[in-house]
Amino acid sequence: MARDPAATRIGAVPVATPRTASGIAAASVALALLLGGCGSPSTPRVAEAAGSALPSPPSVFYVDPANPAEAEAERRAARGETADAEALRAIGSRPSAKWLTGGPAREEVDAFLGRAAIAGQIPVLVVHNVPQRDCGRRGGSGGAGSGTEYQSWIRDVSAGIAGRPVTVILEPGALPDAVAGCVRDHAGRLALLRDAVAVLASTGTARVYLDAGHPGWISNVDALATALRQAGVAEADGFALNVANFVRTEDNVAYGHRISDALGGAATFVIDTSRNGNGPYPTDRVKGAPSWCNPPGRAIGAEPTADSGLPRVDALLWIKYPGESDGDCRPGEPPSGTFWPEYAISLAHP
Repeated sequence: MARDPAATRIGAVPVATPRTASGIAAASVALALLLGGCGSPSTPRVAEAAGSALPSPPSVFYVDPANPAEAEAERRAARGETADAEALRAIGSRPSAKWLTGGPAREEVDAFLGRAAIAGQIPVLVVHNVPQRDCGRRGGSGGAGSGTEYQSWIRDVSAGIAGRPVTVILEPGALPDAVAGCVRDHAGRLALLRDAVAVLASTGTARVYLDAGHPGWISNVDALATALRQAGVAEADGFALNVANFVRTEDNVAYGHRISDALGGAATFVIDTSRNGNGPYPTDRVKGAPSWCNPPGRAIGAEPTADSGLPRVDALLWIKYPGESDGDCRPGEPPSGTFWPEYAISLAHP
């Protein structure tokens, strides 16, 4: 799932932001000013001097230029496959998250945040390495080999952040799995999440969102809210919904408000809109496999933004990279995390 850009560091000036919904945009502005310099107010920019229209403002969130959709778009364009290239660029030109799924993390995180700092944009990381992370899916294992190994790894992630702004989606599926009862050690899982929240929040610049599933997963919102409290949501910036799923934004907003209300009404959240343009597949199975896995006829959703215009929604994000496989659930489908150009094109041109 991960894509690995090269590295640099901002320098000695830390960019800290208040833990509010406006903090994401504020951090981007601070980065742009820091990296671009103040300039002279009497010197017009080139576009202004020429009388042409100014370019569109860049995304608040980081667009990795080395993304697989953009690379495939270039190959297709070179072969004259213009329509497919345009479809792929609809994905490759938009910001998406980088997934961290294990292995040495410090240098990988440092590299990604360094590239984002140069671009003056906020990177989004997905931390996905908790022990037994695939509970109920793909054999039920995956992730770090032990709680101790995971705690060491999450500290490596934190060290890579090194005082730079970043949005972190913490462990997709980990908390709903605990609530659903398929985790062997319920209390241990929540303790690991609570520790991870504390470690990441201690950076002072990471905005941390605990994954809380989606509306079709845990119907008992009170149980979910209790688990979120036990996992440290009060020390986080909120929770995340619909990661790697297809549920429509309006349904996630309603569900998120129910969770927030159960937490006292002040909790905010982010929503993964990467593939929810047509909503979920209408049945539980399609072509002999679960309909959460590479369902046909789906579409990319609303563009990533830190200004959602929706109450209590801090951001709309592309957390799952559109076109990356959910798994080899049917003959001919690639393994989980592999970029699949044909599926990406179908999402951009449903």
